[in-house]
Amino acid sequence: MSQTIVEQERGRKRTGGRSLPFITADEAAAMFRDGDTVGFSGFTPSGAAKAIPTALAKRARAEHAAGRPLQIGVVTGASTGQSLDGELALADAIAFRTPYQSNKDLRRLINEGKTRFFDMHLSTLPQHVRYGFLGKFAWAVVEACDITPDGEITLTTSVGASPTFCRCADKVLVELNEFHPAALHGIHDIYEQDLPPRRREVPIYGVSDRAGSPVVKVDPSKIAGVVRTNLPDEIGAFDAPDDVTKKIGQNVAEFIAGELRSGRIPKEFLPIQSGVGNIANAVLGAMGENPDIPPFDMFSEVIQDSVIGLMRTGKLRFASGTSLTVSGELLKEIYRDLNFFKERIVLRPQEISNNPELVRRLGIISINTALEVDIFGNVNSTHVLGRDMMNGIGGSGDFTRNAYISIFTCPSLAKGGKISPIVPLCSHMDHSEHSVQVVITEQGVADLRAKTPHERARLIVEKCAHPDFRVELHGYFDRVKCGQTPQTLSSAYALHQQFLKTGNMRGVDWSQFS
Repeated sequence: MSQTIVEQERGRKRTGGRSLPFITADEAAAMFRDGDTVGFSGFTPSGAAKAIPTALAKRARAEHAAGRPLQIGVVTGASTGQSLDGELALADAIAFRTPYQSNKDLRRLINEGKTRFFDMHLSTLPQHVRYGFLGKFAWAVVEACDITPDGEITLTTSVGASPTFCRCADKVLVELNEFHPAALHGIHDIYEQDLPPRRREVPIYGVSDRAGSPVVKVDPSKIAGVVRTNLPDEIGAFDAPDDVTKKIGQNVAEFIAGELRSGRIPKEFLPIQSGVGNIANAVLGAMGENPDIPPFDMFSEVIQDSVIGLMRTGKLRFASGTSLTVSGELLKEIYRDLNFFKERIVLRPQEISNNPELVRRLGIISINTALEVDIFGNVNSTHVLGRDMMNGIGGSGDFTRNAYISIFTCPSLAKGGKISPIVPLCSHMDHSEHSVQVVITEQGVADLRAKTPHERARLIVEKCAHPDFRVELHGYFDRVKCGQTPQTLSSAYALHQQFLKTGNMRGVDWSQFS
């Protein structure tokens, strides 16, 4: 068996006479060239590379000051933290970015047209890298809690696309982060699919099944350097649920409990997928409190704070994801009782955690958050007023299209009551009416299954829209008397136009429209 870093430092004999090339972050940063495409670890800020991108940002500023170009293509599992996306954006060091981001400085550059961004379904990213669709990768930069001279890498709090980056990149740089214990070994299940036409089914038939290895295996000759760090994940604390998010959570839990009682969900229950953020935490909390929902499993992307509490109570039996994205104090608690959680958590590559084949096979109930929902059930997850990118589609499409039941949530008001997230027609469409089955706000539940467009429109307005905006929405809907889908192009975006003119969606004068 290969020896770990800890064993080496205790003076034990190195395997095969090999040793690892330890370098500084500045030395690593000096290896990048202008135009390189780099795959960085991280899915949310969990497990994201930190020291090397920060050092690269410092170098980019110096190069730009000297009149020399230095920009790289940045590809990650999903969003990352300030040390990666934020610092590189502030240094103007990002030529293009995919597949998902959440940093305000990077978002500004994207929406100003200064950084190229192309959105992708997260399950497709690793295979597109292997297919060569994103071009040649010069570097993979991944965070690890342990590494052997044989090139066996134990990742930290996320997997994301790191295995594929390591496989496809010319060279690999490793951040050996001593903040995370080497005892994380065994929590990961690293499995990559074969390329078509030799691809087989993914051999996972239950949430807790494992199909691969606990480590990422890399040719040692590809490892150009190992940088020691001791840096926590840059995870902010989640907001406590407010009255709106609590009510959304309760509505979701009551809907699912009702489906179980009706027999439309099998009595054995089904795994849950939940998005990221405050609404998702509130939803999971409400499911934990609902006495009609039995203990359940999760098959999702992100394991966040509420999941850990549910595990402690026994309401959540097992969680499969690609990242462990919890607040700092909660992560310390997990590390203090790591054996307990390693029996209940597995972290997989995102092409497995988000795999459409598995979502359909396991019968996942998907719960995701919308920016905007129109009265026909189309969903906008990505763009503000149809123009400016917020974050990206993430994994919502992976789950929504293939779910046993697909649910979208949002509040019925935004911007202090000036915006209705329920609109006549989405200003950008990420999920069509064909994939969205249920819409839930704090106002109520619209079950869209087996409903015509006319029926969906009336149901969403009456059940999900805020009462303050129902007059505006009926004003639109009532003007259209015919057609399979009651839509009129002349006024479909009247609420959006009203906001652009006045800063408030209220007060549309429908008489001005033919």
